Amino acid sequence: ARVPAVSVSHIEGVREGRQSEGLRKHGAAFPERHCFTLAFKGRRKNLDLAARGEEDARHWVQGLTKLMGRLQAMSQMEKLDHWIHGVLQRADRNKDNKMSFREVKSMLRMLNIDMDDVYASRLFKECDHSGNERLEGRELEEFCRRLLRRPELEELFGRYSGEDRVLSAEELQDFLRDQGEECSLRQARTIIRTHELNEKAKQQDLMMLDGFMMYLLSAAGDILNQEHTKVHQDMSQPLSHYFISSSHNTYLTRNQIGGTSSTEAYVRCVSPVPVWPRRSRGSRVTGTPLVPGGGRALRAGCRCVELDCWEGSDGEPVVYHGHTLTSKILFRDVIESIRDSAFEKSPYPVILSLENHCGLEQQATMARHMKAILGDRLLTQPLQGQDPHDLPSPEQLKEKILVKGKKLPELWQEPRGLLDPEEEEEEEEEEEEEKVQERSPRRVRGFPRDEVLGDHSILAKDASQGSPELSALAVYCQAVPFPGLAQALRHPQPCQISSFSERKARKLIKEAG
Repeated sequence: ARVPAVSVSHIEGVREGRQSEGLRKHGAAFPERHCFTLAFKGRRKNLDLAARGEEDARHWVQGLTKLMGRLQAMSQMEKLDHWIHGVLQRADRNKDNKMSFREVKSMLRMLNIDMDDVYASRLFKECDHSGNERLEGRELEEFCRRLLRRPELEELFGRYSGEDRVLSAEELQDFLRDQGEECSLRQARTIIRTHELNEKAKQQDLMMLDGFMMYLLSAAGDILNQEHTKVHQDMSQPLSHYFISSSHNTYLTRNQIGGTSSTEAYVRCVSPVPVWPRRSRGSRVTGTPLVPGGGRALRAGCRCVELDCWEGSDGEPVVYHGHTLTSKILFRDVIESIRDSAFEKSPYPVILSLENHCGLEQQATMARHMKAILGDRLLTQPLQGQDPHDLPSPEQLKEKILVKGKKLPELWQEPRGLLDPEEEEEEEEEEEEEKVQERSPRRVRGFPRDEVLGDHSILAKDASQGSPELSALAVYCQAVPFPGLAQALRHPQPCQISSFSERKARKLIKEAG
């Protein structure tokens, strides 16, 4: 069977060894140093590979990594040429390096360009200088460039460049100032030398239309301040002064009834999300505010991931969407994946939000696995020199993994036990309400009604109790029922977290006046 081509631009990363779910499960027959994995952007599945030898594997990994780096370092013009070449290759069905009108129409569909056939045919004929009803070489290049014309940018360029249709450094400076950007003459010249395509114009500090378009389409011309693509906020405030990019039902790769659970969901990403955006300094927060964020997690920048933990066979807890037909994955395997990818995209702390349905014995197993696998990265004690009742900052917690879970009362405290199921459900966030609805009696397409309603979870009799081993790991993120606004403001407990729906939040605000 023919293997489809893969563009290097679609590869997110190359992992050496058995660092994928597939290779961990099925790659035991191959030496680990022969194995590597291509992780792709978006929803495309990983490609697990095993080379003939260790040296071959190393060459593949180094070569692909070098190509990915080269791609990232491309100029805007090189990126455009690379993109055009890729589109043309996909559209050229018979691989003769020529494009018939039929293939051109196929290319337009690939680009999601809804172009009138009459106009497309006229443009095709105007570029077909050889008259053989095929576009090739320069003809193809001309067709693509005419296709990519931006009349609004041409009009803008003409407004500032005047009759000579060439932009001087002073005119570029005027344009940028009109956009609200401070720009010196020296900076304007640097922009021209970076983005202008014509060497003669570049030497005279002049910018032509193509260079102007390359500049506006580059990262430098982006409306987003490029300084804001990395962490630029003050990260020395207490943890509760920040919104935290979070993932809900992190383990799921598909639907919440019969979809697949996978450790890869903790690793891969769907789209980039901001990490640790600042709250306003004036905010008073008694717990860590969590912003629900779907999608796959750690490589997308999420700093809080969810683990729904249930009793598993052979004494091993599992993670899955309880009371559904979603597949199960070992808790231990999830923790290993988190260890391997937690800090690839960000050094700031990761919170493991545990929804615990396990009995005391398997809760203790969960605690042992986290300690053994995460090692020093797992926060098990308050930071040295830090008041244990105060929250440290993200800066202080760099490269640390925190556990969010229920905390047993200290011996000197009045026993309050853990939440009973009804109280816990009342306090769950809005996503949890949806989860309860999903588990409610109803027919699901493709599954017999009694099969969906059947309890496929092993819920331990002592699941409402907490084990001391697991409780001890909830240091700065202790899950508690919300005591009410008045109580929270009178006696703030920064290390405690309460979850509730937006509906309940509105109700609390209304009651507080």
